[in-house]
Formats: sequence, structure tokens, C-alpha cells
Amino acid sequence: MNILELKNTASQIRRDIVRMVHGCQSGHPGGSLGCADYFTALYFHTLDYKLPFQMEGKNEDLFFLSNGHISPVWYSTLSRAGFFQPSELATFRKINSRLQGHPTTHEHLDGIRIASGSLGQGLSVAIGAAQAKKMNQDEKIVYVLMGDGEQQEGQIWEAAMYAAHHKIDNLIATIDVNGQQIDGSTNQVMSLLDLGAKWKAFGWQVLEMQGNDMEKVVETLDLAKKLTGKGQPILLLMKTEMGAGVDFMMGSHHWHGIAPNDEQLAKALAQLPETLGDY
Repeated sequence: MNILELKNTASQIRRDIVRMVHGCQSGHPGGSLGCADYFTALYFHTLDYKLPFQMEGKNEDLFFLSNGHISPVWYSTLSRAGFFQPSELATFRKINSRLQGHPTTHEHLDGIRIASGSLGQGLSVAIGAAQAKKMNQDEKIVYVLMGDGEQQEGQIWEAAMYAAHHKIDNLIATIDVNGQQIDGSTNQVMSLLDLGAKWKAFGWQVLEMQGNDMEKVVETLDLAKKLTGKGQPILLLMKTEMGAGVDFMMGSHHWHGIAPNDEQLAKALAQLPETLGDY
């Protein structure tokens, strides 16, 4: 896809997100909206994956979502990329749905390789998958997304040390730096200080990007891919705005985990062009 097509797809994914969360009156719209550009660029520009879906993921790029509460953006992206029909998005968080609030594997939803949402664990899984690819002479890349509040988990830093020590250089990790978590700003809850300096000190190659600028996202993902295979794992610090695309949801932790009412849904959809057709 070209940049305009990517932007149009991201707009539709944002529409899906607010409709999904509204439909069940539950979920996490803020972080999902903020990461829509990243997911769009990842699945429609960067990732080398195969359909139909194969759990083993041999000879294809893999993606893991650590901050699983932003499942709406992932489900929408997977459906729009052809993993399953967009009409299934209407079942989000409903009884017997494969689209649970946090991604799970026992429902056998195409595109999902691990259950996630227990924060701090996704990086470890991704490192294991990347190391397995190296052992199997599989040259594809493993990607993982984490939240910035998630950096308050100790397991993250154990995994960071491990990846650098073992030169897991087929790994591209991204942190969604929106400065917000469920109880307030990250600065209020527990300040992260200089994340870039920390990750560099742990032996990672660190890049920064504006996560709500599609051109910058594509450009940085391309650069990160070129830097693989050089002895260091790669970290992208992705600056986003929680609720990006919907003005009244932006810039506050308030929309981390609540659903819009009917009036708010209509206001949100008025700001998001329908480009691929609503489910």
C-alpha cells in the first residue's frame, strides 16, 4: 500500500475500534486508537506473513502483542488483512466469541499465537521465538509491541538483558509511549525517566518515531529492518497520543478502558472517514 492507502486503512481500523468497544460497552479504546497507524503499517507494509495462517510461523515474520488489552486494534487489523471476516468484529467481548477482551489461543483465532495481557511477558516470548528462528536458520524477523506503563514490570528488564547478551538481532521491539496508564499518567504512577538511555545501557539499538505520522512509522520500520542482523536487538520508542483520531479521547488516561456511549460514538465516527466499509 502507498501512504494514502495506509492512512485510509488506519481510519477504517479506528472506526472498527470505537464501534467494537461501544457494541459491548467494554474494552480499551484509547491505546488501540493510538496504535492504529503502527498496526496498519506493520500488517500492510512491513510484515512478511502467510495466509492461510500457520501457528508455527516458519519462514515468515512473527508479531506478538504484549499489552493485550489493546486487542481491538489488533483484531480489526487482522480482519482487514484477511485473517478472518470483518463481520466477526461484531462479536467482540461477547459470549462464545473468539474475540476476547485479551487475546487468547484456545478459541483458535487466526493470527494469535499466544495469550497476552498479563503485562511484562510478551518481550520474553518474542525473544524465545526470535532465538528459535536463529537456531533453525530461519532468517525472518520477530516483532513485539509493549506499553510504556508496562516498562514498570521487572520481567521486561530481565528479558532486555538476555536479548542483548545473546545477540538476538532478529528482534524489533516497540514501546507505545503515550504517557498514560489506567490510573493516570506514567509520570504520576511511576516515572519511567529516560527510556531511551535505559535501553541503550542494556545493549539495545534504540530508534525513536512519531507513531501517529504514517510516513514516519513506515520510514522507521524500514530503517529498523535494515539494522537487523548486526548483533543487537532493536527497540523503537514510538510516541503516540492516546485516543488519536478522536479529539475528545486524546491526551488523557480517562479513555484507557471505558466505552463511548451512543452520542460519543456518533461524534467519534464523524471524525473518522469510512474507507473500507463498516462490518
